Amino acid sequence: MVRVLFVCMGNICRSPIAQGVFEERVRREGLEGEISADSAGTHGFYHAGEPPDYRAQESARARGLDISRQRARLLDPEDCRRFDYILTMDEENYRRVAGICRYGAEIRPFLDYAPGPETEVPDPYYGGPDGFEHALDLIEEASEGLLEEIRARHLERRV
Repeated sequence: MVRVLFVCMGNICRSPIAQGVFEERVRREGLEGEISADSAGTHGFYHAGEPPDYRAQESARARGLDISRQRARLLDPEDCRRFDYILTMDEENYRRVAGICRYGAEIRPFLDYAPGPETEVPDPYYGGPDGFEHALDLIEEASEGLLEEIRARHLERRV
């Protein structure tokens, strides 16, 4: 099983959206038994136990995704061993995760898997609906690239 963890600041906007989008891609490809996903926040204690921000839920729902069952949690040092990939939404969270995870998971910016020039998924929390739509666009692109990488590195050998 390949385990993927998406990380943002509060675990109520970007990382739950990324988890939902990626899980949908995994389901669509029939890889539920091969790949799992979760999300966490570097500042998750602010929102621990809360569902994703209502705007994140609405934006995801508009694209056919239900992320309402997810609950925010703080990144745990044990996540460094439990996950194969820890993917961050921006540079600040990359630095925080890299400071916590000195061994174990491969830590990378999530948009390393997207074809565009952007390197960070902008935090839509303080903006309007357009910010959530833009984040979703970037996350969808990166999810496709990530799935291709996992297939090539981990799943092709099993066939």
